[in-house]
Amino acid sequence: MPNSTNRQIRLIARPQGKARLGDFDLIQVPRPVPQAGQILLRNKLLSIDPYQRNLMGNNSSELPPIDLNTTMPGPTVAVVEESNNPAYRAGDHVQTWTGWQDYALSDGSDLRQLDVNAAPPSTALGVLGHTGLSAWMGVSHLMDEMQGGTFVVSAAAGSVGSMAAQIARLKGYRVVGIAGGPVKVAYLKDVLGLDEAVDYKAPDFDTRLAAALPTGVDRFFDNVGDHIFEAVMPHLNTHAQVVICGTIAGYNETTLADRRDHLPLFLNLVLYRFVQVRGFNLLDHLHRFPEFLAEATPWVTSGQIKYNEEFVDSFERIPEAFLSLFEGGNSGKLIARNG
Repeated sequence: MPNSTNRQIRLIARPQGKARLGDFDLIQVPRPVPQAGQILLRNKLLSIDPYQRNLMGNNSSELPPIDLNTTMPGPTVAVVEESNNPAYRAGDHVQTWTGWQDYALSDGSDLRQLDVNAAPPSTALGVLGHTGLSAWMGVSHLMDEMQGGTFVVSAAAGSVGSMAAQIARLKGYRVVGIAGGPVKVAYLKDVLGLDEAVDYKAPDFDTRLAAALPTGVDRFFDNVGDHIFEAVMPHLNTHAQVVICGTIAGYNETTLADRRDHLPLFLNLVLYRFVQVRGFNLLDHLHRFPEFLAEATPWVTSGQIKYNEEFVDSFERIPEAFLSLFEGGNSGKLIARNG
């Protein structure tokens, strides 16, 4: 039988700048009881993602913040504990969006059934989940394909970035990844097979980046914004295309940085080099999950797409692990294991 209590990690304070452990609270409430047509889910794997910082409230995102004293939302992999819905049976594995808690109820409409024999369940939160879908949408459907061009990815060792870089490589681009530290740079070149990788933490980052881009940049998939976007801008070629997937460098900021104004350069690139820049909301593309999985699952199961996962084996440590995302301490997809 399931436990009688349900642990939840809730947001109890709006961060001012960087999020802190004190912005969260761990509480226990009664385990929910499924009614007619409902399913009781037990979360086994919980996704930890940078975008969740936007949901806490800041000035760098248009996303509406969640209410205080609300369970932190996010994707999970859950097992069906009890079912009053004929479409699901106890023991089924599903991907859902029930957030940082042990248990949740569903009417089945928000569930994606998983075949645990086709791929490890954890991949449903990463390479075959929302992060993989983000990369696939940006590379395959929001940019015009260009055989042989130079494709740059920032935060290229992360969950979204590593997938985007590898999809670009499969499509025939010369791929250059940007990541922080020599270990991540080596991973990008030696494991993922990127053509070049540049350490943004190096004191001569601008020089190294220029050396890695002798013919400029044709496609840029940006997860960082801020100084990384500014460093890449001068290298954008005529008719270059940019997809903004995230701006993690600014998620904790409450005011504009006081430094050189790059807006004139950006406007000149749009006007004279005809550079196209676009962003997207993944929620607008969730209906394409079946199409994404049909193409990406063979890449993953055949080893053409490699992935890295880091696990947190303590429910209580989820906030701590979340904060580490903004210090560059992790590589790949960060997931909490819950029992």
